[in-house]
Amino acid sequence: MTSSNTFGTASSPENPETELALLRKELEDLRAEHEDLKLLYEATIDHGEAVEDQLAEYNILLTRTQERLESELRDAGNYVHSILPEKRAAAPQADWLLVPSTELGGDSFGYHDLDADHFAIYLIDVCGHGVGAALLSVAIINVLRANALASTDFKNPSDVLAKLNNAFPMERQNNMFFTIWYGVYERSTGTLSYASGGHPAAIHLRAAPGGIEVTSLGTPDGMVIGAMADMPFDGGSFQLQPGDKLLVISDGTYEIEDETGATLTWAQLADKTRSVTGPVPKAIYDWLADFHHESPLPDDFSMMEFTF
Repeated sequence: MTSSNTFGTASSPENPETELALLRKELEDLRAEHEDLKLLYEATIDHGEAVEDQLAEYNILLTRTQERLESELRDAGNYVHSILPEKRAAAPQADWLLVPSTELGGDSFGYHDLDADHFAIYLIDVCGHGVGAALLSVAIINVLRANALASTDFKNPSDVLAKLNNAFPMERQNNMFFTIWYGVYERSTGTLSYASGGHPAAIHLRAAPGGIEVTSLGTPDGMVIGAMADMPFDGGSFQLQPGDKLLVISDGTYEIEDETGATLTWAQLADKTRSVTGPVPKAIYDWLADFHHESPLPDDFSMMEFTF
């Protein structure tokens, strides 16, 4: 491409015809340069339009893929929610609230009659969030709902945890483990048997002359489920009375930081439940949301309330 633009700069030859020829040559060079620039400009415009078209196509594909993933996540979330139990008006009365911190969380729970006299209660918390945690959570809940662990006494919480521990080793679950609180209420005696593996203790509330008494019902030395094979799990028992309340919780119900960095404790949560009137799970969630000053909470919120 010629880049000389020398009008008025060349030495003036004495022959006018020669000078005219030189000027014509310069004009032809300028026209050629103009044509080259024009072609370059048009090519650039055409290329730019092609890039824009390609980007537009990619954006359409990206949007469609994102919409499909969001739809599948909603379907998965709806399924996880669909396997949760119906709230109960019959004794023991049951209310609950589950608010995942993401589209899919690792918390799940359930309760059902083992027979006419025994009522099972359980809450699990799989480590992490997302599809993997939700899939494992659903698998465990379905096993418990169907009493589908071979040679397991589902009326014995310690035995249930030991069998779950061997059935779901973390090395076969993408290195995921879970915690659990499992209890069995015996209607004829009013006895609640329970065991927990790496899980927060349940909160027992009882009206007394001096106010509401709080009792911790858990086995704090229990290992998380899936970490080590053939682990024994201790159990406990408690005598319930008519009017008692039991709150089965996940750690997402109290491990919340405020703006100063202070973290709520189990004891603070238990103390707060003393003053709640009406459904406890919703009241505690609203309190935590206000305490945390943002939504959603950093971990799944799961709480079941039973009234005996």
